[in-house]
Amino acid sequence: MVEDIIIVSTPYVPGYKITKTYGFTWGLIVRSRGIGGNIIASLRTIFGGEIHEYTELLNQSRQYALDRMKQHAREMGANAVVSVGFDSSDIGQNMSEVLAFGTAVTVEPETAASSPVRLG
Repeated sequence: MVEDIIIVSTPYVPGYKITKTYGFTWGLIVRSRGIGGNIIASLRTIFGGEIHEYTELLNQSRQYALDRMKQHAREMGANAVVSVGFDSSDIGQNMSEVLAFGTAVTVEPETAASSPVRLG
């Protein structure tokens, strides 16, 4: 897991200025539940409600995709990713694709003004 990468869904990082843009970064994972999980999930659809097996699978997949995006951004030289989003789709009947994406950037803390502003 890459912990030192700042991740935000906004096109900026509050309190920081973007000093360099590296471009598009992403992390992708394709997962399958497996036949046992699919059978249990299929039985749950009969009665309705949340299908916990798929919820857990997708939560794990999002985290893996996010971690891979962070690693890709770090390899590009970035210390932050802005405008982060997710996309997902089904591949066949048993697989799901999850994509995390954003723009890899370098940010630096904004400095305070050297002297206070006087009003009046």
